[in-house]
Amino acid sequence: MRIAGLFAGIGGFELGMARSGHTTALLCDVLPTSRAVLTTRFPDTEYRHDLTTLKSLPSEVDAICAGFPCQDLSQAGRTAGLDGERSGLIGEVFRLLSRRRVDTVILENVPFMLQLNGGNAMRAIIDEFEARKYRWAYRVVDSFGFGVPQRRERVFLVASRSIDPTSVLLVDDRPVYRATTSLDRLAHGFYWTEGLGGLGWAVDSVPTLKNGSTIGIPSPPAVLMPDGRIIKPGLRDVERLQGFESGWTAPAELVARPTARWGLLGSAVTVPVAEWVGQRIMIPGEYDPSIDHEFPNTGRAPRAARFDGKKRFAVSIGTDPVGLQAPPLADFLTDIPGQRLLSLKATSGFLGRTRRAKLRFEPGFITAVERHESHMKQFEDGSRQLDLELVAA
Repeated sequence: MRIAGLFAGIGGFELGMARSGHTTALLCDVLPTSRAVLTTRFPDTEYRHDLTTLKSLPSEVDAICAGFPCQDLSQAGRTAGLDGERSGLIGEVFRLLSRRRVDTVILENVPFMLQLNGGNAMRAIIDEFEARKYRWAYRVVDSFGFGVPQRRERVFLVASRSIDPTSVLLVDDRPVYRATTSLDRLAHGFYWTEGLGGLGWAVDSVPTLKNGSTIGIPSPPAVLMPDGRIIKPGLRDVERLQGFESGWTAPAELVARPTARWGLLGSAVTVPVAEWVGQRIMIPGEYDPSIDHEFPNTGRAPRAARFDGKKRFAVSIGTDPVGLQAPPLADFLTDIPGQRLLSLKATSGFLGRTRRAKLRFEPGFITAVERHESHMKQFEDGSRQLDLELVAA
């Protein structure tokens, strides 16, 4: 297929599709940092800055890939739904489809969209496709089952007028093993910026990478290593956690501070997931209708579903299509120069929140964080004493 990559970010969708044999004819993203990355990594592809000014798609385009902005759809956002200022941009996709019925559309977004506004956000999207005579299928998949130690669930939706989306998204189901807590044997990811209402706890993996705050402050996860250290991973490892090669987002530093790269990665599509979708489009599978169920007319939308042109079905299927076990997180994190110990201030702030919280933590976890805090106090006191000795000398 010849793809138009809308809301392209840093090209995760497009890179994965390229690895499965498809080509990108157009890239579009409004962020200067995204433009710096995309024009470097896809130098021969037409680039457009503002989707809202695009009158129509190039004639050679026969598919759209769009990881449309999720701020208004995410559980942590304003829950404004499709009427939100940013997530409402999905309407621009349908505007372009009204101009020309591009054959296939592939969307990606956060699972919270399935329950937003009582499930009506998702129903609004599939209503639009059905009105344009598209068949569709969607499914929640987890990046963890694609060989990267990140727990990242996302909804992927394929709508098409020619291929059967069911044979793309709903024919593979190979569950992978997810370890249970073992603090002295495995690395554990969590968000040190939380601690009151949640934690983002992930065993032998990191929790879902975030795009940071609205003012551009990065929000990397922390990792409690088996040896008791609490570190923040380096950017090069975080790029690999999304399936990119190390250094993929470096061109963003031509137009912004290095910290901007965290947000780009938090918003990106995980490359091997897009690659799987692209491969299944090339070589469709055979669907087993025995996993069909009634699609509910109200309430939260199912985690997987399909429309055969006449009727909607809910589908019982897991989040691991390809069953590729991720390596141990402690072994995966090889960017030693990029790693940083979680600071004393950050550690103490996190512990302070946990002491006010009503959360239940895994046995031994808080003790491990307290040990790290004690270590960082000794380290900081030692550094301060060294500074005083240097001044006296």
